[in-house]
Amino acid sequence: MSWNFATDPEFQKELDWIDQFVREEVEPLDLILGAQHNIHDPRFAKLVRPLQKRVQERGFWACHLGPDMGGKGYGQLKLALINELVGRSRFGPIVFGAQAPDSGNADVLAEYGTPEQKKRYLEPLLANEVVSCFAVTEPQGGADPTMIETTAVQDGDEWVLNGQKWFASSASVASFFLIMAVTDPDERPHRRTSMFIVPADAPGIEVIRDYGFYGHIPTHAHMQWTNVRVPADSLLGKRGDGFIVAQQRLGGGRMHHAMRTIALAQSALDKMCERAVSRSTKGELLGNKQLVQAQIAESWAQLRQFRLLVLETAWLADNGHSWKDLRKNVSAVKFLMPQVLHDIASRALQIHGSLGLSDQMPFTSMIMTSYQMALADGPTEVHKVTTARELLRDAKPATGPFPDYMLSERQAAAQAKFAQALEGVEAQ
Repeated sequence: MSWNFATDPEFQKELDWIDQFVREEVEPLDLILGAQHNIHDPRFAKLVRPLQKRVQERGFWACHLGPDMGGKGYGQLKLALINELVGRSRFGPIVFGAQAPDSGNADVLAEYGTPEQKKRYLEPLLANEVVSCFAVTEPQGGADPTMIETTAVQDGDEWVLNGQKWFASSASVASFFLIMAVTDPDERPHRRTSMFIVPADAPGIEVIRDYGFYGHIPTHAHMQWTNVRVPADSLLGKRGDGFIVAQQRLGGGRMHHAMRTIALAQSALDKMCERAVSRSTKGELLGNKQLVQAQIAESWAQLRQFRLLVLETAWLADNGHSWKDLRKNVSAVKFLMPQVLHDIASRALQIHGSLGLSDQMPFTSMIMTSYQMALADGPTEVHKVTTARELLRDAKPATGPFPDYMLSERQAAAQAKFAQALEGVEAQ
């Protein structure tokens, strides 16, 4: 049996390098540049590309991928330890070649793509020569994939796509799309759709408007697809496998978001502690006030509990459990993630007073990000239901009208169990 919480000393040295590199070199980019996926910004080439080169030279580029695709093939546990440092910065993931949605899109291209598709789309994506977009949700259906109305109709040796997509992140700068569309409307709900790869320059693709959530750069598109024609070989995976392909992508993606959320929440906690030992009121430091101490203690405990669930789930994934096997864990991580960030960022804001509410502090942005996390990749409510259903599936009903754990029933069973051993023995 092997069970410990130690990090290999040599890998810890690498984590220490990542921590310092992100704090000193990457975080300042958040203050200078706009959307992190806009690789077409001339400043991106000047400021981000040199940092990406340093990451590549250090051997930490796209660590979620196997060596055959240019990564280290690190398991989920090591990825968690890396991401909880990289996630401090908006630009952290793209500097390390692990940004959403590209990392998830790369995963499904690697799993389902043909050699030609990998050559055309996956290779430049892994090199961050291009960025991509995952276009699934729609205005009328939100997170429910069974309500997708965008259609893909076969016309000779082409597919013709028509419909709208909603909150398609990075659509305006993407070089290609993974889009989910109905190909078989008469099939059962989860077999109606297929996944397609579509180049961004295909005629008929229109960004109606980019939306941003409060205080953030607008990068989430409302799109119109009108008679967009793609070759028959643009299918990603088999016809009718759209839902399966999407789920393959989302399990790991949810975990990677959670790993990076640990970094954001830790940043808020660090700032909370610094403020508590720096600011005085009523003749003493904030840190001496019991209510402030309570908020700090609650934040630390909440974050450690969440982190342990993330690390346990990552460890299970490394030890032979598929994302499907881990639905309960991943869904629990997903619905806890926004709550942890929201609670800790809110406490940090409160302890900073009016300054915490201002745009000079990151806390309002963190709080809005927590609401985004509660909706992206499936809303909180869906994941709570999933976790509960997984737990209830293994629960067994009582054999009679009363619970088997009634005290009288347990006492009777205990007496029967030990009756022979206690025969003739009187209680003192």
